[in-house]
Amino acid sequence: MISISKLISRENPSRILVCSVFVISIASLLAACSTPSTRGPAYRSGGSAPSSYTSSIASFRSVSWQDLPGWQEDDLTQAWPAWLKSCDALRKRNSEINWRQACAQASSVSGRDGRAIRQYFEGNFQAYEVRNSATGNESGLITGYYEPVMNGSQTRTATYSVPLYGLPAAWKTSKPNPAPPRAELMSSGVLRGSEIAWVQDPVAAAFMQIQGSGKIRLEDGRVLRLGYAGTNDQPFKSFAQWLLDRKEITRSEATMQGISAWAKRNPGRVEEMLNANPRFVFFKELPGNVSADLGPNGALGVPLTAERSIAIDLKAMPLGAPVFLSTTKPLSSQALQKLVMAQDTGKAIVGGVRADYYWGSGDSAGELAGRMKQDGKMWLLLPR
Repeated sequence: MISISKLISRENPSRILVCSVFVISIASLLAACSTPSTRGPAYRSGGSAPSSYTSSIASFRSVSWQDLPGWQEDDLTQAWPAWLKSCDALRKRNSEINWRQACAQASSVSGRDGRAIRQYFEGNFQAYEVRNSATGNESGLITGYYEPVMNGSQTRTATYSVPLYGLPAAWKTSKPNPAPPRAELMSSGVLRGSEIAWVQDPVAAAFMQIQGSGKIRLEDGRVLRLGYAGTNDQPFKSFAQWLLDRKEITRSEATMQGISAWAKRNPGRVEEMLNANPRFVFFKELPGNVSADLGPNGALGVPLTAERSIAIDLKAMPLGAPVFLSTTKPLSSQALQKLVMAQDTGKAIVGGVRADYYWGSGDSAGELAGRMKQDGKMWLLLPR
């Protein structure tokens, strides 16, 4: 997310991305209401477990490729660039999993040949059904996140008067411990001079803080990319939850869109709402040679790919791994069954069967991310 499990839970520190862009899906509120397990903790699968990888919160059962719903229909040419990005990072990492051999084999595969890509994965990987160890349940929560894109300026104007801040210069050598909460920071003058961009909407700026990165379209046509630079180390508290507790919104309105609508109805109370979260995120300008078409870097250190990257719990599965995801699109029963790459993580992403699906950049992606809170299943792919 915004999934906006992050608006109700806490922001993603990696995208933070991203990001993750950030998520209001109130997943943490709904987690307790998720579909109960059809098998208890004593459930034991019949397939074999991977010999090269174990998890403290997830269990794995080997399955055939025919067991993956939608595997044959997925256009794997769309997933291939994301896998090559994973390989770029995995080759440089020490791991108990032999990624190097599988990645070396990828160099001989045409990224335009979907059949060859499918044969590559089926020949070099084993698919494992993922279950939550504590319950034996194979279903979990799938939320969404995105990278915000806003119009803005590098100088304050009548239109763009809401600042996005870099880390205060004084904090780079001596950061207060504890640092002041948001309300105190905003009124203290400590942030003066550390503005790196100005935008129009304070709520959209807060969503970008939750996501931890974003793009600013400048009036001269340039795109300013902002990445995560740090926080004031205060605990995250959800302003979505703050609104729910005061019955200002309903649970169905606890989305990015619903919170924005509340803010437009209550402009005089926006700062009060935002100050309910004492945590404050600082940005840094990313190098000018970073393509505006690329997604933000995830925890793996590679750019995320729209609709082919996910954030996962690192206790559940290895960063960078291919994962087959079966869920549904937001507010829909339409199947979403795709090969994705576990290229990101976040503190709100907790569980054996748990993923945050990266929808991409901009408003359309934000609309989808903000409404995504679906049941889903996952299959981890590991080299043979």
